[in-house]
Amino acid sequence: MPQKLRIVLVDDQQLMNAGVRMIIDSQDDMGVVGEASTGSEAVALLATIEADVVLMDVRMPDMDGIEATRHILAQAPPESQGPKIIILTTFDVDEYLLAAIHAGASGFLLKNAPPQDLLAAIRTVHHGDAVIAPSSTKRLIDFVAAGVPMPSRPRDFDCLTAREREVLLLVAGGMANQEIATALFLSEATVKTHVSKILEKLGCRDRVQAVVEAYEGGLIRPG
Repeated sequence: MPQKLRIVLVDDQQLMNAGVRMIIDSQDDMGVVGEASTGSEAVALLATIEADVVLMDVRMPDMDGIEATRHILAQAPPESQGPKIIILTTFDVDEYLLAAIHAGASGFLLKNAPPQDLLAAIRTVHHGDAVIAPSSTKRLIDFVAAGVPMPSRPRDFDCLTAREREVLLLVAGGMANQEIATALFLSEATVKTHVSKILEKLGCRDRVQAVVEAYEGGLIRPG
């Protein structure tokens, strides 16, 4: 039998943790292996146990979820890249979203998301893709397309082939692999291979980080 996904909960509201634990532990393929109520507790906990996915509250005393995410991923062994982290928040705010992406988070969900969306997000990030709340995704695209300044970190994208750049542009447009395959007359498997190579070459954990990297590095221009 495959090993269950190991989930860690980080939230200073015990009732929130208890409710999420019940949802997760009711699943056959995942279970909660640890809990923390502050960011610093989470950093200490993840230094002693292994987890596949961390559900991280964004606003907590002592150390917020964004800073805790940075520390957890920084202390992870290079060969593992650390757990996938989903930021949970009651605030659908651009600054939180961008900060979460920069910190290395693989997901950003609102706390009022339906249980099935939370479970789907856990499985999705574990398989290597990113998850952002639908409302946040649209607002992030609008945020960039409107030309709102983002931190500029020019970089060289010569490592990408012409086809990989083309695929990255379509990923930035919000297309899924199947849609990209249709647009470029490729197989979905070929698109997945291109996306994997893009992530590897840019040193990104997922598609969302690759898109932000492309915008901030000047490969894609707002608008």
